[in-house]
Amino acid sequence: HPDHIKALTLRLPDLAATERLGAQLAGLLRPGLKIYLSGDLGSGKTTLVRALLAAAGYGGRVKSPTYALVELYVISKLYLYHFDFYRFRDPEEWQEAGFREHFDGSAVCLVEWPEKAAGLLPPADLDISIAIPDQRQGDGRNVKISANSASGENCLIALQPASSS
Repeated sequence: HPDHIKALTLRLPDLAATERLGAQLAGLLRPGLKIYLSGDLGSGKTTLVRALLAAAGYGGRVKSPTYALVELYVISKLYLYHFDFYRFRDPEEWQEAGFREHFDGSAVCLVEWPEKAAGLLPPADLDISIAIPDQRQGDGRNVKISANSASGENCLIALQPASSS
């Protein structure tokens, strides 16, 4: 089946490209979708989430949830939780925080620093890894998006750049 893809690698040359990816992702949001974002500090995880929320219709200011750990956004009928586990020192903190109920399939969950709750988080539908390339390549980003479920694969198919034939 040619449409059956598990991963997509994108080069985002600038901020506008990151914002376009956020807008594309916004169009794919469905209740229960879990998107995990990994990458170094400053790689653009929150930038991507901000662009996604703006494109989804959220008009307010998007705060990084580093200190609160989670921010809730309600966009039309969609509940979206933006998590940031950067400050976790131990995955057990995820258990103690009582976040499991948010992953029950009715809300969208966007998670920054999912590795800080390693082994305890349910699998993501989409894993988005953002890398800051070598300076000689300019200041864009390299993004790898991997699907771990049927709904994740549907997102990847929709995100594939149109073939230039």
